[in-house]
Amino acid sequence: MGAMPRLPLPTGQTFCADASGQPIPCQGTGQDAQFFGQPFPDNRFLASAETVEDSLTGLTWLRDANAPGYPVTWQEAFDFVADMNRRAQAGHDDWRLPDRRELFSLISFDRVGPALPDGHPFANVFSGWYWTSTPSAMHPAQAWHVQLSGGRMFWGSKTGFELVWPVRGASDVLPVTGAGDAVNAPWPEPRFVAKGEAVLDALTGLTWTRSADVAAGAVGWAEAFAAAARLNRERLHGVDSWRLPTIRELESLTHAARHTPALPEGHPFDHPREAYWSSTNSAFEHDWAMCYYLHKGAVGVGYKADRGFHVWAVASPGG
Repeated sequence: MGAMPRLPLPTGQTFCADASGQPIPCQGTGQDAQFFGQPFPDNRFLASAETVEDSLTGLTWLRDANAPGYPVTWQEAFDFVADMNRRAQAGHDDWRLPDRRELFSLISFDRVGPALPDGHPFANVFSGWYWTSTPSAMHPAQAWHVQLSGGRMFWGSKTGFELVWPVRGASDVLPVTGAGDAVNAPWPEPRFVAKGEAVLDALTGLTWTRSADVAAGAVGWAEAFAAAARLNRERLHGVDSWRLPTIRELESLTHAARHTPALPEGHPFDHPREAYWSSTNSAFEHDWAMCYYLHKGAVGVGYKADRGFHVWAVASPGG
């Protein structure tokens, strides 16, 4: 299969909350922070006068998160970066607009306004929308952008006005999005290996339920955890470590050049639905949780009491 598995980055979330948003101990909840509840390391970002290297991904970002000084259109974002390269900004001529996965990698789901790791060294961060280089497969006149306020990822009109945060380098940790950006780690072939009621993702090493609707319908957030727990009692596929995925794990499935669903062509999953719960709380409002919109490939939020989202379970390598 070639490339070694690359687990999705952790979310940075360190807290747990019940369906009403009240803080609770994480043990036994099945929430993101029960399994991955560690803040990002203090030495994650290595700053110089004009640049910041991210030691987790290997990418280098412009330290000024608002270099143009004002929002621009999508094409103007590319033009601005091209001008940076003509001027060899910070001594480099290989700056580019980040793809959706690169920009999303900066988000900490422990923080809001901006949703960046505590103590980050960036300047002029705006808690709003930032352009990525990735166009929307569903709506070609639009492109993906990431909201620095709370970590949502959606699309906006290319003629709209958003901010620009250039990046350079290539990552061995972050895989390509599938939308033609060949800079970062490639996908293995085949990517998905179906084994009975489970599917191994050779890109990440994660194992997913073959059914992408294990609760047999839309449920509330608490019911989603109960559905994962039921799979463990039943030992689906001989596994007793099924859980609700984090928002980064759900996003890792995205093929950004496809939609309805935004999954690689020929994927082996059954019953893909539009909207999924993650185990990651919204840091903005704790009675909301982060959700993934599979048909679009978008990251949003859902009210925990709303029975409007489906359940897809995952297991980490080694159980």
